[in-house]
Amino acid sequence: MNDLTRHSDRVIGDARRLRDDNRAGGRHRRARHIGRGSRRARLRHRLRKVRNVLLALFALWAAGAVLGVVINGLGFAGIMALILASILAVGLFARYPRFKVPARADLVKGDLRTMVGRTELWLEHQRPALPPPAVRVVEDMGVQLDALGLQLEAVDQAHPAAQEVRKLVGDVLPETIDAYRRIPQHLRGEQRAGGSPDQQLTDSLTRISREIDHVTRQLAEGSLDDLAIKTRYLEYRYGENGQTSSEG
Repeated sequence: MNDLTRHSDRVIGDARRLRDDNRAGGRHRRARHIGRGSRRARLRHRLRKVRNVLLALFALWAAGAVLGVVINGLGFAGIMALILASILAVGLFARYPRFKVPARADLVKGDLRTMVGRTELWLEHQRPALPPPAVRVVEDMGVQLDALGLQLEAVDQAHPAAQEVRKLVGDVLPETIDAYRRIPQHLRGEQRAGGSPDQQLTDSLTRISREIDHVTRQLAEGSLDDLAIKTRYLEYRYGENGQTSSEG
């Protein structure tokens, strides 16, 4: 169990170093990926595109070779047409299909590791709409989600702890951001009782981030029966729409 904990800590450390290196590349440039899960998904998409390009080129040139044998040579015009078709095929399959960001409703579908990867992708695409402090929390959260995904590989999908993780990561977290985005942009920085929506969002995400870290460490220690995810507290403290309640 100590090996699992050390491995989890190493994943967190490696991901944080990668994040810091990306940030160091430019003050105004954000890291494209917030975690390994989203990076793997994009890499798989690119590899599928490469495969489609290679298959298309093989099919074109194989058909050209067969046609050349049948008609006793393609000739200059035939070769040029084949080259043009190859260029068009490369352009088409390099552009399509486009990478699809998971829809909000799809985050909780599939196994837990898939859910974590989808949530990372979804979070990446929410960054432009978030205030800078919340963006920093989201980017740090990608590191935590990577470590959480590692621990979830050894958890039975039907275990109550797994269901609570699904609710925290696939429901409470995205709903908090969705609730913020429903607020008109010109009102997000407006101070009210309890702070502005910008501040409330950052506070909410920070608390969720702490809870994800707590869950990951509990799983690494094998404390499934002691795992206490404060989903109900989060819903009470921030409300179902992710906004801070007027109490406390």
